[in-house]
Amino acid sequence: MNWFLILGAIISLVGMFFHGVVGQSKYMGNIYKSEMEPLTKSLSLVSWHVFTIFLFFSALTLFYTAYNPNFAMAVYPIIGVNLLGSLLFIFLGLGNHKALLKMPGAYLMGATALFSWLGI
Repeated sequence: MNWFLILGAIISLVGMFFHGVVGQSKYMGNIYKSEMEPLTKSLSLVSWHVFTIFLFFSALTLFYTAYNPNFAMAVYPIIGVNLLGSLLFIFLGLGNHKALLKMPGAYLMGATALFSWLGI
C-alpha cells in the first residue's frame, strides 16, 4: 500500500464531494440568477460536473494504484492534469482573476499532483 497515493486519492475524493455539492450550489446559484441564455446555463452545469467526474476517477485511479503498483503508468495523466490545473489557477489569479487565489482549486490540485508524484 502506498500512502502518498492514498493521500492524493483522499484529496481528490473530498474535493469531488465539495465541488459536486457545495461548489455546485454556490456556482450554479449565481449562474441561474444571471441573464445568460438557457443553453449557456446548461453547458455551464455540464462543464462544472465534468470536473467533478474527473476528481472521482482520479480518486479511483489513485486508490487502485496504491494497492496495485503495476498500474502506476495511469497516474502520470493525473499528475499532469492536476499540475497544469494548479498552475492555471495561479497564473490567472496573479493576473486579472484575483479571486481564484482565494479558492481551494490551486492548492488541492497542487497537493494531489505532489502526492501522486511522490507515490510513483
